[in-house]
Amino acid sequence: MATLALVDDDENILNSLKVFFESEGHTVRTFNDGASALTGLTEQPPDLAIVDVKMPKMDGMELVKRLRQTTTLPVIFLTSKDEEIDEVVGFNVGADDYIKKPYSSRLLSERVKAVLRRARGGPPGSVEGDQKSIVRGMLTLDPNRHTCAWDGKPVRLTVTEFLILQALATRPGFVKSRDQLMDAAYDDQVYVDDRTIDSHIKRVRKKFREVDTEFDAIETLYGVGYRYNEI
Repeated sequence: MATLALVDDDENILNSLKVFFESEGHTVRTFNDGASALTGLTEQPPDLAIVDVKMPKMDGMELVKRLRQTTTLPVIFLTSKDEEIDEVVGFNVGADDYIKKPYSSRLLSERVKAVLRRARGGPPGSVEGDQKSIVRGMLTLDPNRHTCAWDGKPVRLTVTEFLILQALATRPGFVKSRDQLMDAAYDDQVYVDDRTIDSHIKRVRKKFREVDTEFDAIETLYGVGYRYNEI
């Protein structure tokens, strides 16, 4: 089982989710606001964080933006149905999944399992160390550790970003549609739209250009999808 961090200013939500996840065998830590969570999650990272978007002191978006400077900790965002926050913005700051309230505890549990499974290296039954590293020119991907390097320099990717890049780099020169990339990065129970994949690709490119300003290995084919070109 995993160690989960719950970040929400609503005590009722915190308590109910804590009881639910502990009944499933998880260890649960709770935080009432983004500021205290930033300290706690940085000093003692959990396996996954479930973060409410709208909170006092520091909202969920800002919290995850700051966490992403130092960690690839898997994050699931929670948001109220009537909040005018574009889902794409959540993915842009580095969320791995995004769930709107109201939601069932069972659905949230399935999302947690899916993200943890991706973070730990793939589908159920996979054996750690059984996947070979992918080397494509200056790119090196280690599927077992979910680490990425470009020309020997580490590139810090979220679980979802890693899986999308892995799907592209596995067959360089071949076009992957957005639907195919969704299938590679998300569980069947998780619905995301085209813009979500576009947002992830944008973030991946930005991260690579931080270590190589001329990075252009991921090509957009408008109306079709994306292609990885080996350099």
